[in-house]
Amino acid sequence: MNDLLTTLATRLDESTARITELDRYYEGRQPLAFLAPEAKTALGNRFGRMTSNIPRLAVTALAERLRVTGFTGTTDAADTLWSDWIANDLDQTAGIAHREALTLGTSFAIVWARPDGTPRVSVESARQVSVLTDPGTRQVVAALKRWETPRTTEAVLYEADQITRLRSNAPGATITGFQTVETIANPLGVVPVVRFRNGDRLLDDGVSEIEDLIPLVDALNKSLADMMVTSEYVGRPRRWATGIELEEDEGEAVNPIPEGNRAMISENPDAKFGQLNAADLAGYEASVRVLLGQIMAVSALPAHYVGVFTDNPASADALRASEASLTARAEARQATFGRSWEDVARLMTAVRTGTDPAQVELRARWADAATRSVAQEADAIVKLYGAGLLPASVALARLGYSSDEVAEIRTARRAEALDGAGVDLAALLPREAS
Repeated sequence: MNDLLTTLATRLDESTARITELDRYYEGRQPLAFLAPEAKTALGNRFGRMTSNIPRLAVTALAERLRVTGFTGTTDAADTLWSDWIANDLDQTAGIAHREALTLGTSFAIVWARPDGTPRVSVESARQVSVLTDPGTRQVVAALKRWETPRTTEAVLYEADQITRLRSNAPGATITGFQTVETIANPLGVVPVVRFRNGDRLLDDGVSEIEDLIPLVDALNKSLADMMVTSEYVGRPRRWATGIELEEDEGEAVNPIPEGNRAMISENPDAKFGQLNAADLAGYEASVRVLLGQIMAVSALPAHYVGVFTDNPASADALRASEASLTARAEARQATFGRSWEDVARLMTAVRTGTDPAQVELRARWADAATRSVAQEADAIVKLYGAGLLPASVALARLGYSSDEVAEIRTARRAEALDGAGVDLAALLPREAS
């Protein structure tokens, strides 16, 4: 166990610097890059933060299109699963898992049982969890969660046959100093930790959506900072005057005409006044547009997401067409994260029923990643339903209704149909013998 603990803890520590950098860019706290050392010295601490938080936009634009609306499988299993899903607040925290994976490359979910036997699911960050995977099957074979309290460092080692809780009586412990607190058997037979990997290659551990944007965002922030400095110092026309004697204040020469005075007066007939030309900021605007174009190409963000507008407003169809690449990227993430949510669903079902997770057949159902209006979506689905290509339950699910809402609608429609037919339900009940 010591070797396994050391390996997992080392993997957790190795990612700290990378995660910290990605966190700064997501939060808009990245340092100003491409700035000459002498410029940094001259500015000192007089320059505030100037950042355009494109990284957060790139993550949220994808995450808002990733919404699990239910699961398909056997009716009883799917209905019970959705009730457990709501009970674990996964209708809210599933979006957090997506944002964590898109930002840091990976996120995790841990499935276990509550004291009453119902499944408990927690969404976890890559800051606290690391996993080992089998090279052949790419399944998780061991996992570690480590966190700190004010006085201790806690850790839980997950294996297929047992769960071990560890503790170090010092905050900040990384590898050494842990003592076993308890060991319990794992009746699931698999590691109850599911990884959400944001990647499209076989051997990477997950790639952040921010990774490719970092140099472009640094260049954008530098251009914006240069534009603000230029507008402060030379964007406003500078005035000059000649033929006026300087005044002295405690032995130092000072300007006899304060900068704030709107009218300049001189008794010297030879005095002349004028002003320098203001700086032209058009070059900075061109630079910003070039960088935004590269950002759009890398992130698949459409122009209206990053603030690039034309004089004529685009039509609704044109806006949807411009979002086609972002929609395709979101659909690819649905396929990737869907497999992970199906693993979570199997573990939840296994916890409740005691069945083998490998024998549970469930498929995740997602809301449409495209941003169509309600009227357009309803019109398309009604046509498919009218042609007999979709049953009513599937049509309602395609409209974004959850499993609970679909069940309520079906119950209400049955009641309305009975009312319309004039069926007296009370008359159908067996009467008691008098």
